[in-house]
Amino acid sequence: MVLNSIESKTFEKKDFTQFDLLKGEYETCKFLNCNFANTNLSEFVFSDCEFKGCNLTMANLTKTALRDIKFLDCKLVGIQFQQCNDFLLSVRFENCILKLSSFQKLKLKKTSFKNSNLHEVDFTESDLTQSVFDSCDLSRAIFQNTTLEKVDFTTAFNYSIDPEKNRIKKAKFSLQGIMGLLDKYDVVVD
Repeated sequence: MVLNSIESKTFEKKDFTQFDLLKGEYETCKFLNCNFANTNLSEFVFSDCEFKGCNLTMANLTKTALRDIKFLDCKLVGIQFQQCNDFLLSVRFENCILKLSSFQKLKLKKTSFKNSNLHEVDFTESDLTQSVFDSCDLSRAIFQNTTLEKVDFTTAFNYSIDPEKNRIKKAKFSLQGIMGLLDKYDVVVD
């Protein structure tokens, strides 16, 4: 299947719930304040693109390529990132809402999450080596058999990580956040 090739184009305030985005390969494009809620973006290719102020809630990303993508001030509720094409998968998030999304079994080394809400996000069996969770709320986020080596959690909060069920060698935590590693023991620290 031959895909349309779109380069260096800016899409502003487009409502893709009313009309479909042309299926294709998007390179160095910007999507500003666009609505993709519940849209089908399967098998699209996005390379070096920026999504700012967009709503991608429940968008279908099956076999979608996300290569060097920035999500800024976006709503990404219920996104199944593990269904994306994992070849050269590279994303970063700043000031985003990622509630109920899933990154199961993905290699996300050196991924940046900044000032984002990650409530109930599933990182089961993911490789987050050297990633950064800068000022992120990880309430009820799932870390199960997750590689968290050298991950920076120093400004993250509300996380609960079982050191016996995850690889946390050389991960960084703040003194205040250390309780997130002791939750399962039901201990009291004064």
